[in-house]
Amino acid sequence: MIVITAPTGNIGRPLLSRLLESAPAAGEELRVIVRDPARLPDAARGRVEVVTGSHGDAEVLDRAFAGADAVFWLVPPDASLAPYDGFSGFTRPAVKALAAHGVGHVVGVSALGRGTPLAARAGLVTASLAVDDLIAGSGVAYRALANPSFFENLLEESDSIRDQGVFTDVVEADRKAPLVATADVAAVAAGLLLDRSWTGIGDVPVLGPEDLSPNDLARIMTAQLGRPVRYERRPLDELFTTLVGYGLNEAFVQGIVDMKRAKDEGLDAGVARTPDTASPTGFAQWCARTLKPAVLA
Repeated sequence: MIVITAPTGNIGRPLLSRLLESAPAAGEELRVIVRDPARLPDAARGRVEVVTGSHGDAEVLDRAFAGADAVFWLVPPDASLAPYDGFSGFTRPAVKALAAHGVGHVVGVSALGRGTPLAARAGLVTASLAVDDLIAGSGVAYRALANPSFFENLLEESDSIRDQGVFTDVVEADRKAPLVATADVAAVAAGLLLDRSWTGIGDVPVLGPEDLSPNDLARIMTAQLGRPVRYERRPLDELFTTLVGYGLNEAFVQGIVDMKRAKDEGLDAGVARTPDTASPTGFAQWCARTLKPAVLA
């Protein structure tokens, strides 16, 4: 029995799709925790056991983890809370439930940066690494998917790209860093959940096929979209003011700012790309398949 949290999100949805294809042949049953079952894909209906509710709720977890052998764990960021409270506070009931039900294996969504000088002051990344430590302390075999930023973050910029030919961030325009498609993260998670021969605690970096700078992204988007796209760098203090103006918790916003600053200082650059850490989806391929339809819609 594999339990999937956040099955309708950018990682959970492709993960669920992959497991629907491959889990039956492996003799695995699937169970999902979801707030709104209506958001599950049609292909899942009647083929997965559904536990309705939040996976931050102890009673929901007690039902969901009963008889489970493996869990896919993803913490949804809560912009109303300080990062540590939002990440570790959300995960503590799961740690108790994992132990209570004897769950053997957990695969979690985490971030790059562990072991670097920047890890302790990287905002949301620091909070995510603390979640890994919590789960690792529960006694389960644990693999943390250590991810860089996602291609999918650019979907938030689709209106600006369409209307103004501009996307923004706070990092230096020529700073190269790994980037990854969430579908590739899902593929790695599926492999770990289905083949549970691994033991102990470890990170599994998922780095995409190449490092890219914002200027590289602009060049590739220009070619794929058939229209000029350029990058504009925003000051960190402007980002803070804008997000607080949207009503987000100030400590959470500071966590975003600290994460962005750490990434601009090289947080994601500490892991070498090898055949084991690279993933296949290139940015041009992702643009053609995902960004272009969103921009041209």
